[in-house]
Amino acid sequence: MRPVAAILFKRRLMVTVLLALPLAALADPGHVHELTPASADTLTVVGPWELTGLEPSRSGFMFTRMEVTQTLLDVDDQGRLRAGAASTWEVSNDQREWRFFIRQGNRFHDGSALTANTALVSLQRALSTPGVLQLAGIDDLYAERGAIVVRLRKPFAPLPYLFTQYSTQLLAPSSFNATGRVTAIVGSGPYRIKSITLPQMFETEFAETWNGDAPDVRRARYISVSRAETRALMAQSRQADLAFTLDPPSIRRLQRQQGVSLVAQNLPRTTFLKLNAAHPFMRDERVRRAISLGVERDGIARALLRDADLGATQLFPPALAQWHQPALAPLRTDPAAARALLKQAGFTPGADGILVKGGRRFAITLYTFVDRPELPLIASAIQEEMRQIGIAVRVVVGNSSDIPAGHRSGTLDMGLVARNFGTTPDPTATMVGDYANGGGDWGAMNWRDTALDASLARLATGAAPAAQQADRAIVAARLQASLPVVPIVWYRQTIAVSSRVKNVTIDAFERSYRLSDIKWNP
Repeated sequence: MRPVAAILFKRRLMVTVLLALPLAALADPGHVHELTPASADTLTVVGPWELTGLEPSRSGFMFTRMEVTQTLLDVDDQGRLRAGAASTWEVSNDQREWRFFIRQGNRFHDGSALTANTALVSLQRALSTPGVLQLAGIDDLYAERGAIVVRLRKPFAPLPYLFTQYSTQLLAPSSFNATGRVTAIVGSGPYRIKSITLPQMFETEFAETWNGDAPDVRRARYISVSRAETRALMAQSRQADLAFTLDPPSIRRLQRQQGVSLVAQNLPRTTFLKLNAAHPFMRDERVRRAISLGVERDGIARALLRDADLGATQLFPPALAQWHQPALAPLRTDPAAARALLKQAGFTPGADGILVKGGRRFAITLYTFVDRPELPLIASAIQEEMRQIGIAVRVVVGNSSDIPAGHRSGTLDMGLVARNFGTTPDPTATMVGDYANGGGDWGAMNWRDTALDASLARLATGAAPAAQQADRAIVAARLQASLPVVPIVWYRQTIAVSSRVKNVTIDAFERSYRLSDIKWNP
């Protein structure tokens, strides 16, 4: 049986067993929640993400998605900047001083005013915490005459986009205790926190302090449910109004389910293998190319994701229009060519078929995590595909934090990750953090390319549009040639939507669930 087909058979068997169980038995171990029909006036959202705390750098994405908190700026569906808590912004002629003018009349949920001075508290905390603001080279950050002022050591064109990222969300001063620790989420969005039960659930309600239009949905709750099958069954049984991050078998089943519709959107996210380029074997570019040639992308996309169009031909998906390079020679699958490259690199087959060089077997460990339900399945398929070209891969399914921890300690061999290049709508800052100067937690590891570094540096300073496009092409070409990461598949977000609601859309940048746009069906 082909590797992907074998994984698919196991998946179908597992789903069949799950469907035979009572729904309550599918609740997450250790976080058993009462699975009851959604309240008549409360919109229920389920997803795989747990609230690991209240710190914005860790769980802040859930509070922006549920529209509890705001950031200085927002973006539209095309990734263009628009006002958030700041109504206007400007930059000096030398591109080193930015001013973000806070919208008048904004209030936090405790009734206190959202001013430049109160916003500064959250932004200074974000600057002192590892995160996107550290990419910008900020020399000074202060409030002056109703504006947040940012002074840079040198020009950094993507700076405004950093202030759309969840870790820079604005909290009221009452959110912090005397030591500066976050003890409550007091935001300024259309919804306020009603209750939080860490790590699984929080409830919201309409905030009377909101100075925009009142939403149709006045109450909502988010529930963390780790199993994709459980999330789908909650949608199927009308215990959830929106169910995110579904697995392909559940999507197929829900397509035939009355009372549930599916909404899909291509996202700027790519699943790839992160390789340790300092590994004694994988520092050789021929070995990294061989690993890429051994991956059956189309088979994984067809059999596991049920969508042949999602096989990744390069790192940047078509959803990332400015960075995707249609003229770039696509990645391909050729196990025979992979074995030939490994032979050129000095490997010979051992008695068990696993390659050996210098008396050492080519045996490595692949780490992945369950937050994305497809990742463990893809890891199992890759494990078998690597065996067929002589590489022994041990798969460890753990937490998403294992990947950056292994990067920093230098112990990671290979990681299977799903990277969202829309974390900041202009991905330049993400690319600088992930691939410049030796790489980052979610990008290259112990790999450096002078041409790529130069192109990213020019993009960060804000060159003319034609020059920017040329530099993006250089970045894509260098990553395709040297393969510090090996692209596997692109991503399409599919959510199950209850017939109780309408006007549901997906934010391609995953900043918001757009609850305030949703309407109840009569």
